[in-house]
Amino acid sequence: MLGRLNSLIQFRHSPSFSSKVLRRQQFFGTKTLCFVGQDQMSSTLEADAESVLRLVTPSLDLKRHKGQAGKIAVIGGCREYTGAPYFAAISALKIGADLSHVFCTKDAAPVIKSYSPELIVHPLLEESYTVSEEERRKLQEKVVGEVDKWIERFDCLVIGPGLGRDPFLLECVSKIMLLARKFNLPFVVDGDGLFLVTNSIDLVNSYPLAVLTPNVNEYKRLVLKVLNCEVDEENPEDQLRSLAKVLGGVTILKKGRSDLISNGEIVKSVSIYGSPRRCGGQGDILSGSVAVFLSWAQQLISGHESLSENPAILGCIAASGLLRKAASLAFTKHKRSTLTSDIIACLGESLEGICPAS
Repeated sequence: MLGRLNSLIQFRHSPSFSSKVLRRQQFFGTKTLCFVGQDQMSSTLEADAESVLRLVTPSLDLKRHKGQAGKIAVIGGCREYTGAPYFAAISALKIGADLSHVFCTKDAAPVIKSYSPELIVHPLLEESYTVSEEERRKLQEKVVGEVDKWIERFDCLVIGPGLGRDPFLLECVSKIMLLARKFNLPFVVDGDGLFLVTNSIDLVNSYPLAVLTPNVNEYKRLVLKVLNCEVDEENPEDQLRSLAKVLGGVTILKKGRSDLISNGEIVKSVSIYGSPRRCGGQGDILSGSVAVFLSWAQQLISGHESLSENPAILGCIAASGLLRKAASLAFTKHKRSTLTSDIIACLGESLEGICPAS
């Protein structure tokens, strides 16, 4: 098994590996590489996150052009919340994506732009207080139409960081999610995007290109809504598998002391030691990271026809492992004063330690 993994990693970083622009897939394979489990229906096995990172992270190639290493778009950011979409979008760039966009409300755009000139910020979304009842339908069509002009350029969306719960805003975002499904575009749902999904399950139901990243409370609400029961603390792996299966093969990354990942077929765990510092914003790093690694995994698989792995599972394992490594490194440097920005600053160093650029 290790021989197969090593040969795949060597192929991934060899000059012969195809660097063509990502071809989107309408279906994600459900089989998994040997290093993420021997039996799809076996009990949880700890994933080899470092090996997954080495496999899916593309080598740097002078022949590649801007955009081929990933184009990510974050849908989120409102008056109250501007940090979350920034954390998700800048994390994607720090890991190695070429372009990172943010679609947010007009109030949030100047603030997010002021955080970094690296981000492409689109002030398109609207909240209820700015829109009259008569204008809503027309404005919603305008918002979706503007996103439609861009959506084919992206490799993955991150939906929810800093989104808020304004009814009109959520209605617009639900239309964007349906648009993404139309184009078979993967998306990661986090934060208030999970609030939207929990109340509108059909937005993700039976869509294998969707990844949900709930925390403890978001997971409780999701389990109650979908399975109509309380969280089973004694058999978390089986319940997670059941939840993902009932949702039709959606991949779920359940955040916790150990991150649990399932698509309804397998359950994987990432338990690398991270940091005891629980500052807000780490989930935003994770959602942006999943988007990048999912995109890279899909590119790997579409360029290597003998593989039939699930890019969402690989992306979740890689993102979880890297975040934990970066959080641990940041904590060794800053201890109690560790902030999310400190963890973001450690993403590149942590990935370099696993996948050297040269």
